[in-house]
Amino acid sequence: MENFEKLGLCKALNTSLHKIGFKKPTPIQAQAIPLILSGRDLLGSASTGTGKTGAFAIPVIDKIISSNDECALIVTPTRELAKQVVNVVRDLLGPSCPIKASCLIGGEAISKQLNQLRRKPRIIIGTPGRINDHLERKSLSLKKATYLVLDETDRMLDMGFGIQIDEILKYMPQERQTLMFSATFPKNIITLSKKYLKNPERISVDAENTLLKNIKHEIINVDNSNKYKLLVEQLEKREGAVLVFAKTKHSTEKIAKNLKTDGIKAGVLNGDLRQSKRDKIMKSFRENKIKVLIATDIASRGLDVPHLKHVINYDLPQVAEDYIHRIGRTARAGASGEAICFISPSEGHLWLNIDILINPDAKHQYTPGKNTSGGSKKKRDSAAKRKSFGEKPKRKSNGSASKKTVRSSEAKPKKRFYAAKKKSKK
Repeated sequence: MENFEKLGLCKALNTSLHKIGFKKPTPIQAQAIPLILSGRDLLGSASTGTGKTGAFAIPVIDKIISSNDECALIVTPTRELAKQVVNVVRDLLGPSCPIKASCLIGGEAISKQLNQLRRKPRIIIGTPGRINDHLERKSLSLKKATYLVLDETDRMLDMGFGIQIDEILKYMPQERQTLMFSATFPKNIITLSKKYLKNPERISVDAENTLLKNIKHEIINVDNSNKYKLLVEQLEKREGAVLVFAKTKHSTEKIAKNLKTDGIKAGVLNGDLRQSKRDKIMKSFRENKIKVLIATDIASRGLDVPHLKHVINYDLPQVAEDYIHRIGRTARAGASGEAICFISPSEGHLWLNIDILINPDAKHQYTPGKNTSGGSKKKRDSAAKRKSFGEKPKRKSNGSASKKTVRSSEAKPKKRFYAAKKKSKK
């Protein structure tokens, strides 16, 4: 589809799309928007960074604008994703549109949100917990919410929001249009769709494997005791923004503290931070004031930083599908990026599950061996692809990483980046 005009959207929405630079629908948008406009329930799957937010926001806004009092509820698993969605919605509405959008998330003052709700917004975006808080307070009414969007549904279930979603639905009309979107659809999502959706259309654009085509991959076998040393080396040799995923909140704080000691400025993003602090960190990262961000999986969904070049998996995710979301923070909207995985002996089974997910046709057997790297998937044939994820490394008997990736203790340490800048300021 060449442009949005062919979708039959209202004039005000076409004007907003033009102003914000949305010229041509992405594949997921081209397929989803006509179905949503026709009133069908939808189960939509597309790789992260392919325009899922626009795929549901554009048609829902068109329907809201065309109605007198209908409302929409968009539920997301994380605060960061909710904020990104509300920003897109407000851009699409435009400054002169009388329809308001409200964002209801934890970590923010209830009073601020009560003021937003008094303005009778017709598009509500929020996280399950805070939405339920307002429903119990009776500060939010969903009686006219005839459109429901569950974004990143698999993540909401992983985070234990299933019961809270059920509670929210009790306050909504039985007759409604429900849309479920995610980058992956495990079996439990298919089961859930039968509970929430009525005779849905199912569309899938860009299966998980195609997400990898613009990402250069490298897996490095290393003992846990050598992970930090390896991280420093990787950060020193890479240009551009770097997102580092660690397993626990404590790990993110510890890594960032050690990096600061070594002269490397790094921000932290985890669930223990106040929302104002999280917003400040993300603003600094987006504006290139912080080159390195150490985060838990809270950053694996909805984090959109266009200039992000590298994703380092300091710890592998416990769920294979989360790997897709993590590396999807780079190579967004057709750009290129790099993904690096540190694999300790205890994480071999986790990598095997990831390998099965991203390389379903290859033979899978994890035995520690040499480190591998792979270029752009577009440039590799199937044999090279197997080598990239299937070649199983040989671990040294002393348990250290290969010489290629971790310098020996006798080696003279390199200057930490930012150190020179600090010195010059003095």
